[in-house]
Amino acid sequence: MPTLRPRCLCGEYLLKQIHHKDTKSTKVPQSKKSKSKMKPRLFFRLVSLGLILITSSGLAVSLTVHPSPSPQRRAQRKRPLRKPDVIYYPTPPETVAEMLRMAKIKKGDVLYDLGSGDGRIPIAAAKEYGIRAVGIEIDPKLVTEAEENARQAGVSHLVRFRNEDMFHIDISEATVVTLYLSEKLNVLLRPKLLSELRPGSRILSHDFRMGDWKPEQTVRVPWGKLYRTVYLWTVPARHRVNSKGRH
Repeated sequence: MPTLRPRCLCGEYLLKQIHHKDTKSTKVPQSKKSKSKMKPRLFFRLVSLGLILITSSGLAVSLTVHPSPSPQRRAQRKRPLRKPDVIYYPTPPETVAEMLRMAKIKKGDVLYDLGSGDGRIPIAAAKEYGIRAVGIEIDPKLVTEAEENARQAGVSHLVRFRNEDMFHIDISEATVVTLYLSEKLNVLLRPKLLSELRPGSRILSHDFRMGDWKPEQTVRVPWGKLYRTVYLWTVPARHRVNSKGRH
């Protein structure tokens, strides 16, 4: 290594100096006693030289090795997302089935579930209709649970879950969007849905409307002695939507 070269030359220089001094000392006749004293001195000089070389090698390595942070360290540095807007309540299986039926899913559709929880809607869409689905969830623990559920259902190749904020993602590839949030959040999302989704995309909401945007279809799904409600909207043509998301 380039960093070792000067230090090795320094060692060679010291070795030459030792050899030169020893050569000069042999020119003068000495007794056996004085010769025996030279051997320990030469030994200690060689030991000192070895320590210098070892130290310089270690220093060179320490200066050139700069390990990059691991992916786990980089993930830990990621800024944590805000707290969930609503408490997670899972959608009953019968309601999930009705939402997907109302969406009239066809080949090539891509479903986005905003606030996907344990992943049941994207997993059902992939399993029953064979389409690609994406779940957006702000709670990392639920993302981990959803990924395991997808693996057990055998649809990991079709379903992807992302620990992100639904207000800060690009949803333009979606043709079907499912929601189980609140009416307030639906209204806040409406401009984003209408500006990013293509005309003809379907939006389905479990139990919550979207302000003054009237749904095209409303279906009640039996749930014990009560019922759940599913609302359906279709994204209109661009020229029918104003800057406030109204059509």
